[in-house]
Amino acid sequence: MLRMSKMADYGTVVMTAMARSPDRVHSAGDLAAQVHLPAPTVSKILKMLARHELLESVRGAKGGYTLARPPAAITVAEIIDAMEGPIAITECSSAASACEQEGSCSVRANWRTINRAIRSALNDVSLAEMVHPRLHAVDFGALRARRMEAKC
Repeated sequence: MLRMSKMADYGTVVMTAMARSPDRVHSAGDLAAQVHLPAPTVSKILKMLARHELLESVRGAKGGYTLARPPAAITVAEIIDAMEGPIAITECSSAASACEQEGSCSVRANWRTINRAIRSALNDVSLAEMVHPRLHAVDFGALRARRMEAKC
């Protein structure tokens, strides 16, 4: 199953929470309470995001973290990259490929095309859009019910 890691998901959740108040200094404890994640997990996420220059650290008694850029200038792709490295759905999709089948693989070009499409889609969604989604939530229960009705 194609799925991003929990840490990448949590990193996106934390960054989205911060983007709701982009000029505020956010503490790890406050963010943990806000997003309902353990404080040590949020601290680890904040450090990783700061290391990748998506956040800036603020020292002092009222210290914490702020967004390094406006929410509209940070993409979901950047957050995922910071949390788990470059996006690559197969080994040969990454720039530093180490696949043993590389020389004789007939589908490598297609995987790279697919990987570029996924990366492009993630680059097209900004942190500002995560705060104010352009898509509406999908009611999966209603979709299943419609499928069941159609089968009858």
